[in-house]
Amino acid sequence: MCSCGCGTCQTKIRGPLLTEGKVKSLLSEGLQYHIDKKIPLFENIYRISSDKHLSLIREARKMYSRGIINLCEEDEALIKTHLGEFGIYEGESVPLDLPMIEEDKINEAEYKGKDVKLNKPKRGGSKAYYVYVNSGKKNKDGSIKVKKVSFGSGGLRAKIKDKDARKAFAARHNCDQKKDRTKAGWWSCNLPRYAKQLGLGSNMNTYW
Repeated sequence: MCSCGCGTCQTKIRGPLLTEGKVKSLLSEGLQYHIDKKIPLFENIYRISSDKHLSLIREARKMYSRGIINLCEEDEALIKTHLGEFGIYEGESVPLDLPMIEEDKINEAEYKGKDVKLNKPKRGGSKAYYVYVNSGKKNKDGSIKVKKVSFGSGGLRAKIKDKDARKAFAARHNCDQKKDRTKAGWWSCNLPRYAKQLGLGSNMNTYW
């Protein structure tokens, strides 16, 4: 969709675009902020999976279906999912189309004599980023054996904002098949989820 709303020119929009000014007062503060700052929905200002995040997606879907807002390609694909809706699984209400990361219940451990936080990627190390993870093994004293995983390159910073580059990266590295958090490949593929704490922009609940 073009940025002026005519649907014919080639200037693409980035964030949601309001097509009816008279309904502006009906928008939530969050959606209005996305529109004013031209922030796409997939870079949601709210914490991913929070009530406000899911509520904003539902609101945007409703406004889009009524022709009140226009969206970029990525956001159109997002609101065409069931994100923001809930279903019942084994007697429990669960969010639909919301990729979840199963975090280690233990968030601190010892690595080479110092206390470190697990699953919190940082800049630096032998590559662009590093993270300490639970290796799944035990030390002789029964404590968690921590593994330091180095991953990524400086080029990932530029690619994270480029839709085509993200798709190519995900396909090339088979990101949908990466399941092992102790491997560099998993962390490279899931880098968008940790973008904010690495200074790469807003977190994205997506693979590359």
